[in-house]
Amino acid sequence: MTMQFVYSRQDFVTDVRRRSENCPEMVPPSTRFDTTIRDGWTDRRDRGLFRYYLGDLETRILPGSCGYVAQLNIQRGKERRKPQEILNIKQEFIPSQFNFNKINLDEIIFEMIKTTDGGLELSDGQVPQSCGTVVLINVSPLEFGHCLFVPDPSRCFPQILTRAAIQVGIESVLLSSDPSLRAGFNSLGAFASVNHLHLHGYYLDYELKIESSPVKPLVPEKRFYRMQDFPTGFLFYTESEEVEEVARSICQVTDFLVGENIAHNLFLTRGCPPCDHIQSTKDCCLRSGVRIAIWPRKACFGAKVETDISVALCELGGHLPFKSKKDYECATEEDVMDIVQSYLLPDDEFHRLEQQISNHLKKEK
Repeated sequence: MTMQFVYSRQDFVTDVRRRSENCPEMVPPSTRFDTTIRDGWTDRRDRGLFRYYLGDLETRILPGSCGYVAQLNIQRGKERRKPQEILNIKQEFIPSQFNFNKINLDEIIFEMIKTTDGGLELSDGQVPQSCGTVVLINVSPLEFGHCLFVPDPSRCFPQILTRAAIQVGIESVLLSSDPSLRAGFNSLGAFASVNHLHLHGYYLDYELKIESSPVKPLVPEKRFYRMQDFPTGFLFYTESEEVEEVARSICQVTDFLVGENIAHNLFLTRGCPPCDHIQSTKDCCLRSGVRIAIWPRKACFGAKVETDISVALCELGGHLPFKSKKDYECATEEDVMDIVQSYLLPDDEFHRLEQQISNHLKKEK
């Protein structure tokens, strides 16, 4: 029987800071959520349920303003399951293809159940909101703790975000006291490998620029901004009391992108409150809320081609998993920026989309 992880809003961690030389605050104790994931993930690793053994990864920070975190993970490139052929952003779920109802049940760590004081929290459709969100190991891990969050696998949702899925992603980050927990989503056409609704989550114990980069307000009442640093994209920000409202706004944006057949990636991480300028060192260390970055991008269809850098949620967030030692050792920030830019929308298309989405959000209640 699958273990249930029952939580409520009272379990969200609201006082998190990133340690640095100038911010040597004590690390808060691990939460029940962190402990459950780490212990469950390590247990499955030790039982040989992964496609390869993931030890400590060779890591280096690329010199330059972006602070890219490069990691060498040769086995993932060799051993991971062959990605599915994706033909369009709205592709229907195909039961005969691999999906998360076909996994070894031992890969499941727990099922997330959210409660309120009055019992299970209900969504707009009067169904328990987080009931049925299964957390399972990614058998081809990128980093320590790499898991998949699969909302109600038996309902066979295609890889198109729902408000409930977005909310679970945000809440997972808030349930952790570790600012190194990241989550994310690849749409169809944006290097999603399986057409069955899922988000990724993993620990990356290095600071990323996206955690504190400056932003420009677009629709600030909806917590909607544009990131000013490379790679340019949209940003939402929420603290624990605004999760439902911000998740709804994010879903309005992703629904708009799906409606326009625009591929997209999301990256969720603890981050400091948004501002339009470099903050004080103390403010830059704040991680009480969650930053949710959204990058609209050029779509890639057909079978996923395994190049050394396939730009998806990790690469856009500043984390570069490499599959060959030569490329890992030789890559420069300029090389990476050129590759990343080749997947992004041209500036004129991005700014036109920015205006359309801003207008769309202003009209939505």
